[in-house]
Amino acid sequence: MILADTNIFIEYYRNNPAICEILEQIDPQDIAVNDVVCAELYFGARNRQELADLVTDMEKLTVLAISVKISRLAVDLVRQYCLSHKLKLPDAQIAATAIFHNAELFTLNRRDFAYIPNLKMYDHK
Repeated sequence: MILADTNIFIEYYRNNPAICEILEQIDPQDIAVNDVVCAELYFGARNRQELADLVTDMEKLTVLAISVKISRLAVDLVRQYCLSHKLKLPDAQIAATAIFHNAELFTLNRRDFAYIPNLKMYDHK
């Protein structure tokens, strides 16, 4: 399973050819998002139609809820890395979701996550 970060979808919707090509090579059933990614995408919608389109697209993917265990892991990550790496809660929740589900994280901001142990990064090359 591949957990896609918000920035992957932003670039996809901007028709970034490199991201579109990578996503086309992945079986849609293997792509997941979590509640944070959905919320960030919904928040960025510019109008009702764009929001409706995002909701439709997200319903086609596996959406992984932030469970109590994931939440606790995210809080622990923030505690460990907020001072040294400025880890923010949304990124911690995304990382914790990937770790909990043993998924690979697909993000364009690898440096924001590279220091987190047990977090596997999706290598699209």
